[in-house]
Amino acid sequence: MLHLRTAVAAARHQDRTTATELLARAGQAAELLGEDANYWQTGFGPTNVELHRLSAGLDLGDIAYVAEHGQAVQAENLPVERRVTHMIDVARALSYLAKDTEALDLLLSAEQSAPQLVRHNPNVRETVKTMHRRAPVTSGGRSSDLLAFAQRCRAVG
Repeated sequence: MLHLRTAVAAARHQDRTTATELLARAGQAAELLGEDANYWQTGFGPTNVELHRLSAGLDLGDIAYVAEHGQAVQAENLPVERRVTHMIDVARALSYLAKDTEALDLLLSAEQSAPQLVRHNPNVRETVKTMHRRAPVTSGGRSSDLLAFAQRCRAVG
């Protein structure tokens, strides 16, 4: 888990080389473990390594890769916090690609699993603000689902 956390930190600082090296080390440890497990509340295993690889990719600007591959990862065996964080990452990537309907669907699904984690997440708030600004205004106003979600997240007034 230490390799995963530091890999994401390196990615946030745009250090692709370090992030890649740390993810490879975590991947080797996950291969040795051979399964997803939750020893000492770590949720460590091959799936969690992949989720962190996608998270790092998002920070490094590999948006299309995250949007394309992120939805295919099966993370049901991981703790809810990790699953929801992954859903937020994929929704952010989809939003960056202006696939707002897909992004909103994913965020709403994440909200059902862990409302507090989604509604109070600053990345969700920024993503929802952007989607709300882009949403077309119709005779009935902006998308009611998006507006209601944005209000729950306090992304709009």
